[in-house]
Amino acid sequence: QVQLVESGGGLVQPGGSLRLSCAASGFTFSRFVMSWYRQAPGKERELVAYISPTGTTTYYADPVKGRFTISRDNAKNMVLLQMNSLKPEDTAVYYCNGGLGSTVYWGQGTPVTVSS
Repeated sequence: QVQLVESGGGLVQPGGSLRLSCAASGFTFSRFVMSWYRQAPGKERELVAYISPTGTTTYYADPVKGRFTISRDNAKNMVLLQMNSLKPEDTAVYYCNGGLGSTVYWGQGTPVTVSS
C-alpha cells in the first residue's frame, strides 16, 4: 500500500521557519522524483520544488528560491522541505508528490499558515 505522509505544518509568524517532512512507503522511493506542491485558498495547486532520485538535481519555483530547501534521505524514505523567511503568501496546504513516468502518488497535505 502506497503512502505519503506529510508532517511539520502549522502556524508561524512572518520571517519564521518550518520544516516539512514526508514519509514514503509502499513503493521504490529511490527511483522516484519527489516534489512538494502547495495550494493556497482559492488558487490552483502549484509546484514548489522537486528533487531527483539521487538528490543531485533540484528545482525551485521563483517565489521560494533562496528561502526553501528540498532534500531527501533514500535510506529512510523521507523527503524534507526546509522553509525559511516565511511570508504570508506562503500560506497554503503543502503536498508531497512522488513521480516516475506516468505513476504519480500524492500525500494528504499539511497546512501551513504564516500570520502574525
